[in-house]
Amino acid sequence: MKKTLGVISAVLAVSVSLAACSDNNNSNSSPSASASSSASPSASASASPTAATAQNENFPSVHFDLASTRHVPYTEVTKDNVGELGIVWSTDFKKLDSTIPNGNQSFTVVVDGVLYVTTSKNHVFAFDAVKGTQIWHWAPDATLLENSKNLYIVANRGVAVAEGKVFMLTLDNRLIALDAKTGQTVKAVNISDAVENVTVANGYYETTAPVYFNGNVYIGSSGGDNGVRGFVMAYKASDLTPAWDAPFWTVPPKGQDWLKNNKYNGGGAVWNPSTFDEETGLMYFGTGNPAPDMYGVDRPGANPYTDSIVALDSKTGKLVWAQQEVSHDLWDYDAAATPMLIKAKINGAERKVVVHGGKSGEWFAWDAATGEVVYKNVQFAKKISHPDPTPEGVLIYPGVYGGQNYAPETYDPETNYVLIPGVESPNVVKGYEGKKEEVTPFGTTLGETPADIVPYGTVTAIDMNTGKVAYQYDTDHEMRGGFTSTAAGLAFYGELNGKVRALDIKSGKIVWEFQLDGDNVMSAPSIFTQNGKQYVAFTSGGTKPKMFVFALGGDKTQGASADGNVEGGVDHSKK
Repeated sequence: MKKTLGVISAVLAVSVSLAACSDNNNSNSSPSASASSSASPSASASASPTAATAQNENFPSVHFDLASTRHVPYTEVTKDNVGELGIVWSTDFKKLDSTIPNGNQSFTVVVDGVLYVTTSKNHVFAFDAVKGTQIWHWAPDATLLENSKNLYIVANRGVAVAEGKVFMLTLDNRLIALDAKTGQTVKAVNISDAVENVTVANGYYETTAPVYFNGNVYIGSSGGDNGVRGFVMAYKASDLTPAWDAPFWTVPPKGQDWLKNNKYNGGGAVWNPSTFDEETGLMYFGTGNPAPDMYGVDRPGANPYTDSIVALDSKTGKLVWAQQEVSHDLWDYDAAATPMLIKAKINGAERKVVVHGGKSGEWFAWDAATGEVVYKNVQFAKKISHPDPTPEGVLIYPGVYGGQNYAPETYDPETNYVLIPGVESPNVVKGYEGKKEEVTPFGTTLGETPADIVPYGTVTAIDMNTGKVAYQYDTDHEMRGGFTSTAAGLAFYGELNGKVRALDIKSGKIVWEFQLDGDNVMSAPSIFTQNGKQYVAFTSGGTKPKMFVFALGGDKTQGASADGNVEGGVDHSKK
């Protein structure tokens, strides 16, 4: 332990750049890259950023609340004035640091007037949430970059902010705590110190955001397609020591139980953040596919707890219940997205349930306390067809990207609707025996999709009272970002072409659209207020990793804005 921590202290002599107040980034200008100075890891934590004299209403976690509803109580922006939204500040991450890779899947967090956002390769930025002034920038050091240079996925989906610290998971499997005021490293630990074999060499890496709850920081495991053994673990936020006696493993050890005839690990990665019930202390998370992905002979049976929603006691990490969405998965149909915990009217009576849509194209609801099935196999994908993979390849609907991928749902209590972001992108998949799949876990299992099939997305509203589809319409591109809804009855989202939109939740009608000077919106927006003024913050990725923050009265000249009647492939026919 001492040797490992000594290595980390030497490794994390990261670059932290601090921007002066004069480097204001309002009026939609992109801040220039500022000089960096080396900063050694700090030995002590500091207080949270001092709250401004203004009244702040935060977006305090990656999915707003611990229940992951992504539903905010803010009402300044309505369907009548949403057309007045414009950009009040924006940032080009590549101008801040030219080494930042393309692509961005970060879900931003806003606490006490400070916006925290990550980029690919584990850069972290803190901005004044209203002015856009850069406060600090934490950059990965050479060792982190070296450790992660051969990884296929280098995204990061966000941070947790609590107890005066910013918590992030790194690609090379470390949990770090940064000082929320300065961005300097407070402490860092190797996950492998508490969870055996969690190294890049063994196929693990971390892209998910941690979650803070009741003094602990909770993490999951990425890398399921590499055949890792999935887990969740809890750490004390105060000093990053383990809060549980042992991790919760999602699959048995190699060579045991349903893996007794399998020389590989069993998958079941936990790709995205957990959800928490503040009343009961239960936590809920989704798990990934079993491994090998498309070859199941060596893993007979249902392969629990893969492709499942799992409920644990958050204090102990002990299992309470689990429900599987896909048994003996051969199609990479993870339960990828974070589940939502909601109190909804069901058959006329209020009930607390956990809801989730899978990459399989089906949606589910379970009793939050017991796991009893409330709704199951509610189809939101346009077509479901998945024959067993062969070496020659078979075409499956949905494809390996969903269904619903990691993009989050939202719940609106006024309409009692859950909104599901859908992906309609079938794939040809190939099943290989044993060794062939092991040596090339990503590329060889996917063949070409027929050229005449054009991927697109869907927005589906589920009426919680009945479990039926209230409406569904097509979007131009796959829904890879997800939703954030407001108490004014609007839901905001973005698409892969850089368009951001707002829809009226009750009718499904698109009431606002704006073309960003950026592309690939692959996360849901954060919505916050200051002094009663509401802000909507989007990140974009692709070839232009950028940040855009909107408010009423902002600049509408940077993109094409439309109010009320937005043309597009919209089909409001009910199922």
